[in-house]
Amino acid sequence: MKPLNRRQFLGTAALGATALSSLRTEAAETKATPAVTQPSSSTATATAAPRTVKLGLIGCGWWGMVNVKAAFKAGGAQIIALCDIDSEHLDSTAVEIEKLQGSRPLTFKHYADLIAAPGLEGVIIATPTQWHALPFIAAVQRGLDVYCEKPLAYDIREGRAMVDAAAKSRSIVQIGFQRRQSAAFHAVRDFIAAGSLGRIVNVDAQIHFTAGTANPAPVTPPSSLDWELWCGPGPLIPYSAQVGHKNWRLEKTYGQGHLFDWGIHLIDATRFILNETAPRSISATGGLYQLQGKITTPDTLTAHFEFARCPVTWRHRHWGSTELTPEFNNGIFFYGEKGTIFVSDTKWIHLPGNKGAERQVHDVKGDMSATHLGEFLDGVRQRKAPSGAIADAHLSTSAVKLAMIAYETGDRLTWDAQTEQITNSPTAAKLLKRAYRAPYQHPHAG
Repeated sequence: MKPLNRRQFLGTAALGATALSSLRTEAAETKATPAVTQPSSSTATATAAPRTVKLGLIGCGWWGMVNVKAAFKAGGAQIIALCDIDSEHLDSTAVEIEKLQGSRPLTFKHYADLIAAPGLEGVIIATPTQWHALPFIAAVQRGLDVYCEKPLAYDIREGRAMVDAAAKSRSIVQIGFQRRQSAAFHAVRDFIAAGSLGRIVNVDAQIHFTAGTANPAPVTPPSSLDWELWCGPGPLIPYSAQVGHKNWRLEKTYGQGHLFDWGIHLIDATRFILNETAPRSISATGGLYQLQGKITTPDTLTAHFEFARCPVTWRHRHWGSTELTPEFNNGIFFYGEKGTIFVSDTKWIHLPGNKGAERQVHDVKGDMSATHLGEFLDGVRQRKAPSGAIADAHLSTSAVKLAMIAYETGDRLTWDAQTEQITNSPTAAKLLKRAYRAPYQHPHAG
């Protein structure tokens, strides 16, 4: 079996899960397609077109367009403005969106100009993580609704500032944890809540995949890319293909690695299924064993989270992912007193604990991204908070950030979730907030 890179894997995983009726409002279930959008995926009887929500896109890369197309598929969305610091990305995205919706969006280089566009109701933030906090806070302070990609923030203090800014506003906020729309994850949540697996003893989550890498040698940035502005409040590091577009996720100063960027989905899903909040202690170990000199985050990592209900262990490996059982490379194992469950985006498998019992396989279908964006659009129209609450996203982001701090310091961290403080390591505590590069100012005053 040929290994998949991250983009290929996400493409195959984008089937998602069936949209549960309990997750969609009545308006979403009865929508038809306005002239400016692609056809809706809803199978309900169309009685009236939903009101078109006028959005701006901040970050016109690959995943930005994934979000735009998901909004079009959900129905009732129009992109009226775009912002990106790469002029080629900006122009090509404007052309593509014009073909899809029939009108060309306004284009801007700076997010401050985009959020001042007339008629704008909300924004989609699909930038690298160092550019989440400042546009988000500016948008909600202006009264705009926000769909922001995960992870919520680069550091925990940024996340706290974002939560506080949203709480002071009337903005509708949805964070991009689209796996909360998976019918498989919902089914497992209900199964466990009903006691069918007994007491949950331990949880293992993992995503193993063979990472594609580019040339890490520093070179001159493309003429279309304002690299200094791309780095923004983060450190200004030399440009290379390995830290530029799409590849920044495995760069320590921006993406913070596989657990922080992709694994966060499964840590969030685990918290959702178990109805958990924050871990009490966190430890992590690993290193660069296969991709030394190519990436700056661990290609092999094990992180251990002590939650109130049970321990959760994360594992990833960026190499050798063609295994005997590749179906288990991406997903979560719940080990209970009465059996085991494995769940991924589109499937959940129950292995009963009694000897000789056959495993029970449940396949699901759907489009998690379209459902998640559709829920955000419904929230904007109805002024109703969607499921991807920012305070909850802050908990998941904090958990994986703490794991990366534990990995960097080598300490087992004790976490006080009420005060959001590491209580046993002054060295680790200093990493809860990263100093901004001048002239940018960190939004957290503490």
